[in-house]
Amino acid sequence: MRFSINIPNFGDFADAHTVARVAAAAEEAGWDGLFFWDHVVHSKEQRRGQPFGDPWMLMTAAALATSRIKLGPLVTPVARRRPEQLARQVATLDSMSGGRVIFGAGLGGPITDEFGSFGDTTDAKVLAERLDEGLDVLAAYWSGERVDHTGKHYRVDDVELLPATVQSPRPPVWIAGYWPKKAPMRRAARWDGAVPLFTSANHGEAPPVDELRELVAFIYEQREDRSTPYDVIVGGISPADAAQSRALVEPLAEAGATWWDERQLIRGKDFYRLEPVMRRIEQGPPSLS
Repeated sequence: MRFSINIPNFGDFADAHTVARVAAAAEEAGWDGLFFWDHVVHSKEQRRGQPFGDPWMLMTAAALATSRIKLGPLVTPVARRRPEQLARQVATLDSMSGGRVIFGAGLGGPITDEFGSFGDTTDAKVLAERLDEGLDVLAAYWSGERVDHTGKHYRVDDVELLPATVQSPRPPVWIAGYWPKKAPMRRAARWDGAVPLFTSANHGEAPPVDELRELVAFIYEQREDRSTPYDVIVGGISPADAAQSRALVEPLAEAGATWWDERQLIRGKDFYRLEPVMRRIEQGPPSLS
């Protein structure tokens, strides 16, 4: 199992210099990854007056401050971005970091605030179609080959976006969604990893082991090629006490999780403030027997 730190792109973490400090501290403390939210306004009611940073600029700062840890968005709403621009951003970051990008993607939300605020559709079905088609277009761009595509939402005429990503054939793609909803996890099964949230466990809360086991079995059934590596990312708050932390995380690893993503509770203010996040980073990742 690998271990990562999860931070939003607002509050204290809207500042690229702060993010560079966080990234360097995470690498020094032995964490394996640093993952970022990708929001424009998040919840307008809750975030009113808070600064936001562009996640790709923040990830650039993190890449320049580190040499080992994985970096990427958890998650980017593909439907909210132009695929050609997003493909360039990911490829540039992958080159800058020496092939350390993991691309997390999802539907995005809250839909009314993040899409409706800017005159975009709030039809979840349409956004899901754009997500699926956009992912296919992104993968084609990242190959470095010429792309022709005519779909319901995107068209590409004889375009070659170079350079290709450092990672071949592309960076790993992880897909987010709520379990037990099956459509997002079917989508996840087609790519390289699943980042499930659980209706029974909010952000910052570890999922029940039995529900994770059911999810992993479902994804395995959906996978066309079961011989290739596949990641399942779960998260929450792990206790500072090593034994308690091991008792929380080990059963999840045994149930099929390959990453533990350290996340503060979304309630309150700690999750977007530097001090509590840095305190947890400096304690180091959980230790498994």
